Amino acid sequence: MNHPVSPVADRAALPPVPRRGLLRLVSPSGAVQEPQRLELAKTQLQALGFRVQAPAQVLARTQRFAGTDAQRLRALHAAARSKAGVVMMTRGGYGLSRLLAQIDYALLGEAIHTRGQLWVGHSDFTALQLALLAKTGAVTYSGPMAAFDFGHAPADDTTVGSFLDAVDGTLEAVGFACADAPRGLDVKGVLWGGNLSLVASLVGTPFLPRVRGVLFLEDVNEHPYSIERMLSQLLHAGILPRQKAVLLGHFTAYKLSAHDAGYDLLAVVDWLRGQLKPHGVPVLTGLPFGHVRTKLTLPHGARAHVVRDGGEVFVFFPHASAH
Repeated sequence: MNHPVSPVADRAALPPVPRRGLLRLVSPSGAVQEPQRLELAKTQLQALGFRVQAPAQVLARTQRFAGTDAQRLRALHAAARSKAGVVMMTRGGYGLSRLLAQIDYALLGEAIHTRGQLWVGHSDFTALQLALLAKTGAVTYSGPMAAFDFGHAPADDTTVGSFLDAVDGTLEAVGFACADAPRGLDVKGVLWGGNLSLVASLVGTPFLPRVRGVLFLEDVNEHPYSIERMLSQLLHAGILPRQKAVLLGHFTAYKLSAHDAGYDLLAVVDWLRGQLKPHGVPVLTGLPFGHVRTKLTLPHGARAHVVRDGGEVFVFFPHASAH
């Protein structure tokens, strides 16, 4: 069954919510470099009430990848066919871009739309999330991954709590401190985005959804000038000007040099605000999401309502309680 949608902004709310039960791990991108982290992740996930399924593929390796392209593609399809209520990525890296043209989107969309299978991860997983949203309108979850988030003890309380809210169907809103939100902020639209590098890489392809909504972005190991260059690409492609708001998460693990002479991430944010001000698109900072231990779980592709209340911004998911 396929669920084509055009435009994506017409999608309905969150899919049916699975109970805690079988959670299946899959490695669709980079090879897991520290297997002991997966063992710890399994232990911590089991303590939260999940039965963890870890097929042999999760530890496969071919060059830098978690197995051959064919192995990783089969792993994705097998996860969709499985009885797992939750499918969690083990880690990011690179590799999903190689698979986008071969994925059975009808199969994955069926698992999500009809059976309520919850797919969760971040980083390279963004490529699959965007493609699924473009091809099927499916809601996936930008959130924790096994090795990165549950492979450290103890796992962050906020990360765990937000993830469990998503799994249990109680994720109705998230909030964060944001001193730069404009007064009277009140916008509605589909929440989408993720890793900036992946969003930019899909411009001009059939795997980038057409969304006029709330775009959230993060990245790692990218210098501010590289971040600005990718934002420029989204700007010139007309993607940023048509959004209702842009939420910026964490941009981490870059190193400034003397040559930057004060050009830093704040300078990039100021530049971006200047570019989007004529279009009436607010740029908000402080979203707890990215390659950091403390992260929210966000329903990618779901309708959202963003408002400011004092020094905080709240993102509501109006239909969450219906499931």
